[in-house]
Amino acid sequence: MWALCIGALIIIGITHWVYRWRNPSCNGTLPPGSMGLPLLGETLQFFSPNASSDIPPFIKQRMKRYGPIFKTNLVGRPVVVSTDPDLNYFIFQQEGQVFQSWYPETFTQIFGRQNVGSLHGFMYKYLKNMVLNLFGPESLKKMLSEVEHTSCRTLQQWSCQDSVDLKEATARMIFDLTAKKLISYDSTTSSDNLRDNFVAFIRGLISFPLNVPGTDYHKCLQGRKRAMKLLKNMLQERREMHRKQQKDFFDYVVEELKKEGTILTEAIALDLMFVLLFASFETTSLALTYAIKLLSDHPLVLKQLQEEHEAILKRREDPNSGVTWKEYKSMTFTFQFINETVRLANIVPGIFRKALREISFKGYTIPAGWAVMVCPPAVHLNPAKYQDPLAFNPWRWEGVELNGASKHFMAFGGGMRFCVGTDFTKVQMAVFLHSLVTKYRWRPINGGNIVRTPGLQFPNGFHVQIMEKDERKQEPEFANTD
Repeated sequence: MWALCIGALIIIGITHWVYRWRNPSCNGTLPPGSMGLPLLGETLQFFSPNASSDIPPFIKQRMKRYGPIFKTNLVGRPVVVSTDPDLNYFIFQQEGQVFQSWYPETFTQIFGRQNVGSLHGFMYKYLKNMVLNLFGPESLKKMLSEVEHTSCRTLQQWSCQDSVDLKEATARMIFDLTAKKLISYDSTTSSDNLRDNFVAFIRGLISFPLNVPGTDYHKCLQGRKRAMKLLKNMLQERREMHRKQQKDFFDYVVEELKKEGTILTEAIALDLMFVLLFASFETTSLALTYAIKLLSDHPLVLKQLQEEHEAILKRREDPNSGVTWKEYKSMTFTFQFINETVRLANIVPGIFRKALREISFKGYTIPAGWAVMVCPPAVHLNPAKYQDPLAFNPWRWEGVELNGASKHFMAFGGGMRFCVGTDFTKVQMAVFLHSLVTKYRWRPINGGNIVRTPGLQFPNGFHVQIMEKDERKQEPEFANTD
């Protein structure tokens, strides 16, 4: 009899728990949607791979069923997903007052608890100003020649190979350049292969967060552990050097750590270096690879891009001089091309925030403590804003001035957390494209197919043959093997 009573209580308890899971408490009206399975939520569906360039099926299906604002549960956390431009704008504008930056616990484990994305208020502004010391316009003007030299040297090396995987090769090129500026790291002379740890990290970042030996997520955490150990050792060595002149960002960090009353700690500094190394090369290499794939498929775009850059060469008094800041700022069509590339690439599938207090918006209530995910692909592929949104059309940006994010363009984030590395990314892409289209041609060999899980991936790479131009021959810039 007692066993039956206990069994009944357990069943009632489980039933109540499942009911509360599926029907969270709220003082108002929650957005429509499903919380999915207990504990798992709809995490598996969210991470399910797809090969579409359209709005991710997970989002698109729920938009059709529930509308532009809906609720779900990801990795055990209730989330309101916003594909509504007005709500997105409100979220970014209320940063630090109504919303604050937030990412799932699994992301925090990967990026570190003291990472810049998890810090708020004065500390975040302090770190942002530190990063601008490296990636701000004045620093980029000085870095321009180095970016061009790296691009030219790399392209020349590629032209001696039968095949180059652009995703892997551009990632290596950008990582080496960034690591040199950040920590004076040279992959050709160092006994430690720092980038290998980040490769393991990347594979796990977009995997299901199961920390069990053998899984990608576990390998990711191990990659972070090894990378952080290397960075910590480098920082310790640098602190013992007592250099009189700053040569890289690490020197700047060491000086900040030495200041009396500094709010910077070693843990925050190391997490910052880790995030900068990852963010600066992974997203840019994806964008560059996708850009070259688009150029391969759109010869008219390539033709106009080439004409713009050849005109720059013709205007020079010294044809062998490098790209100037004035020339860089004159690359109008190049910036249109970059905008259109990142609009379609949608490298960042979601931007997370947390509600600091209960919010009412368009008849719905977002409870305090709930996560909110802004969905850039739904914004960038909205037919109400972009005519034929899946079409690659750089000319749609003609005459459009973009000095940051907007309701309808958030490839680099938005609000006060607009990506501080945006200008660095554009400099690298524009200067690389300048060197590529004026001096080389290429032929796709294989790969180039994309998969989103939900972030952009090239599972088979994108293999091309790079060839120096022969000015005596009138050949196309690329040859398709289809």
